[in-house]
Amino acid sequence: QVQLVESGGGLVQAGGSLRLSCAGSERTFTSYTMAWFRQAPGKEREFVSAITRGGHNIYYADSVKGRFTISREDAKNTVYLQMNSLEPEDTAVYYCSAGRTTWALVWSQSDMDFWGKGTLVTVSS
Repeated sequence: QVQLVESGGGLVQAGGSLRLSCAGSERTFTSYTMAWFRQAPGKEREFVSAITRGGHNIYYADSVKGRFTISREDAKNTVYLQMNSLEPEDTAVYYCSAGRTTWALVWSQSDMDFWGKGTLVTVSS
């Protein structure tokens, strides 16, 4: 069982930046694909970005491509999401997740096995 704890959320003005972190509990962290999803009020949870083991493959939703950067630091069992040029539409609870999937045509929650409790990001206009 992998336990995941997100941090780094907060309130930021449009155009600003935030960096989210997700710390994993297990030594096997390195064997998992790590992904970020987000859920805005009244909407479905949606895929944001994923990074496979060793950082070999990285995927982004079209809505964040060019603005967000995912990375992982396996020595610290941590994955990051650097978010730049934030927009009010990025307001959501951001969830970290871990799973065995290494590729998906369309990433969904069912591709991931373990989830954190989320961290709120609010972007004001």
